[in-house]
Amino acid sequence: MKLSLATRIFLGYAAVLVTFGAVSLFSVAEMHRNQQEIRLISEGYLKLSQVAANLESLNKNEQQDAERIRDEPRADRRRAFIHLARFNVPSFTGQALAAHDAAEALVPTVPKSERAFMQELAARFGERNAQNLAAATAAEAFWSGLASEAPDEAWVKRTGDAYLDRLNGAARDLRGLRVLVEKRVRDQVEQAERRERRTGIAIITLSLLAIGVGLLATAWSARSLRPVRTLIAGVSRIGRGDYSAQLGVRGDDEISVLAREFDQMARSLRDREAQLKEKQEALLRAEQLAAVGRISAQIAHEVRNPLSSIGLNVELLEEAFAKATFATVEEARESRDILASVMREVDRLTEVTDQYLRMARLPNPSLLPEDLNAVLHSVLDFSRAELDRARVEVVRELDPSVPPALADEGQLRQVFLNLVRNSREAMSGGGTLTVRSRVSAQGLVEVQISDSGGGISGDAVERLFEPFYSTKSGGTGLGLALSRQILQAHGGSIDLDAPGNPAGPPASGTTFVIRLPRA
Repeated sequence: MKLSLATRIFLGYAAVLVTFGAVSLFSVAEMHRNQQEIRLISEGYLKLSQVAANLESLNKNEQQDAERIRDEPRADRRRAFIHLARFNVPSFTGQALAAHDAAEALVPTVPKSERAFMQELAARFGERNAQNLAAATAAEAFWSGLASEAPDEAWVKRTGDAYLDRLNGAARDLRGLRVLVEKRVRDQVEQAERRERRTGIAIITLSLLAIGVGLLATAWSARSLRPVRTLIAGVSRIGRGDYSAQLGVRGDDEISVLAREFDQMARSLRDREAQLKEKQEALLRAEQLAAVGRISAQIAHEVRNPLSSIGLNVELLEEAFAKATFATVEEARESRDILASVMREVDRLTEVTDQYLRMARLPNPSLLPEDLNAVLHSVLDFSRAELDRARVEVVRELDPSVPPALADEGQLRQVFLNLVRNSREAMSGGGTLTVRSRVSAQGLVEVQISDSGGGISGDAVERLFEPFYSTKSGGTGLGLALSRQILQAHGGSIDLDAPGNPAGPPASGTTFVIRLPRA
């Protein structure tokens, strides 16, 4: 069952409240029970014990009075003692009756465990009350007989002994009642003390348990709320522009769902920032290319026509030099070498202006299904002579199952020729040029052009496709930039694979990877 965060916290603190409520109820129940026991002892057993002691004292006084009346020889003094003794009888009988009534009244109010004992006490006090009434009748008969001037000695002895025996029996019964009640009081006090100790231990144990439940509920709540701090830290990182924050909070509560949504938002922001950065770089490249276009147009206007005139004039000079005569052979050779050098520089400048013009006036590609393997074979065959002169061995690893790509053949040949020429120039002392074609894991048509030259340093990798940046001393820095522009117009891409360690020297060899969409 999935519980929400609010439900978890509520259940935790509800458990705490229930536990402390149970401890409180137990404490109140035990206090009530102790109060009942104290009331039973103070208002019940102690009073009954006191009554039993009073009855025992009155019975002893009555015994003394009976012996003194029986042994008194003078009739007037006997009658006076009898008159005083008759005042004790109602008090003795009244207290015995009050003890019986008190015991009877306590029976329904005492706990069930004490009810049988209280009923027994009430019954014994009732028996004692009945015996007291019979004793009072016997005492009155005895006193009446002694009140005469000359009572019968035999009758006095017989009746007095019987009366004293009755009083002795009552004394034993009262003593037994008093001892029984006092023992019950001691037992109740000891039981109350034991229960109080057990109650104290139980309350302490339950209190510790309640504290433990409270700590567990607090820990549970803190654990449930712990992702909040993580979420706050992640929001702070997002606020500082760090979109790589990922909370990774698991669970099914509200905070976990919010954390997962936060992770998704951070990923979306990171992807959007990457897209914005890519678009910004593309815009920067477009601005650079636009600047190149403006410069190229100006160069084409200012330089191209004079270069054409210079080239034409140099050709005329070559024809004139062919017919001219010189004083010495060395002079003729030196003049022709100077003229050839001028012609080479004119050709180089013409090629530079052509690159600028191609960059500025690159037409939209005419995309048609093209066989890349055929285009690569044509480019390599066209470049065979210069590759052979540079002692470059060509290895062709072209997959015949590669499907046609959607491309403009003329612009694609320009890209491949530029890369083959760059590879040849990177292997000034000869080497191996490897050309591969295949289908990439993404379903694109992929071409790899690898050389065994000195490679490219890590610092140059980041700027390799920037316009006007070149690693060659005489390069214009437009070849790779133009190649990327052409491939992007095709919906493809060009990348440098395995550029080497940026912190160290360049790795051996360079591999460019071209990817184009399938037709």
